[in-house]
Parts: sequence; C-alpha cells; structure tokens
Amino acid sequence: METLPTVLIRPYTETDAHDLYLAVQESYAEISPWMVWCQPDYSLDHAISWIHSTIAARENGTSYEFAVLDEHGTLCGACGINHINTVDRFANLGYWIRTSKSGRGITPAAVLAVAEWTFANTDLHRLEIVTAVGNTKSQRVAEKVGALREGVLRNRLMVGGAPSDAVMYSLARPTTGAA
Repeated sequence: METLPTVLIRPYTETDAHDLYLAVQESYAEISPWMVWCQPDYSLDHAISWIHSTIAARENGTSYEFAVLDEHGTLCGACGINHINTVDRFANLGYWIRTSKSGRGITPAAVLAVAEWTFANTDLHRLEIVTAVGNTKSQRVAEKVGALREGVLRNRLMVGGAPSDAVMYSLARPTTGAA
C-alpha cells in the first residue's frame, strides 16, 4: 500500500461548526450527488445541529463520527461509523473529504484510522462501506484501504431521490491467529 499522510481523527466539537460549514460549501458540487444531507441551503445552523447530534450519538453509542484534520490542523472532512447493529456487531463506515484536500491520501488514511479506532474501542467485527455504483472515487478509497468488494446490491441507496445500486465493501476485525 502507498504511504499515506498523517491525519488526526477526533470527535467533533462546537468550535468545528464554521470550518465544517466552509468545507461543505467548498465541496458541494462533488459531495452533493452522493450525500443526501448535502443540500443547496446547507448553513452554519445545519453544521451546528449536526455536530450536536454527533455528540449525543457518541454518548449513547449509536454512532461515532470524527472530524478529519490534516498535519496542519485543517478540518478536511468527516469519517465515522453509523447504522450500528449491536446484535450482529457490524456498522456502516462513511466518509467525505473537502474538495481542496482530495487526491492526497487523506481519505484512505482517515478510513484506516477510524477502522483501527473501531476495532480497538468497540466489539464490532465488521465495517461495511456501501457506495453508489457511480461513486467511483469512494470505491477507489475502499479498495486502497484493502476493503473486500463483496458485490453489487440492487436499489440499496437513494441517490438524487431515486434508488441506486450500490457496491458493498467490508473491513473485518483482524484475527489474532490463535486457533
């Protein structure tokens, strides 16, 4: 695997709201086709509300969203786990990186950091990356981190208000090798 940059992942705080808002505004054209929450009217209030929801979700264990920062401390985007299934011990792993920081290895580095955090701090055994068939950039990230492509799921996601097929990738908890 190629050498990836150093990134910091940390829970969002209220002080991130302005930087998050700016990152979404900068990246609207690239992320809005794939992220249902990314609407033309996305505002600072939306960023604040979302951050508050991530804090509450972390407290009750329903999702763990992380701000992704580069080596200079610039907020680059988000990466986290959600749709946690506590019975079968798997979750969705999602990500987006602002346009000006894409193509630098930040997204794969963040995905690996979140996967490592998840397997060290939860009892989850599987992380799923579910990406629309047309979202080839997201698929490349999944492949760069060594996620296993498991197949195409019919009508799995809503994209642009319509059902879309999705490619399923997975990362599994590393095994200890003991029999």
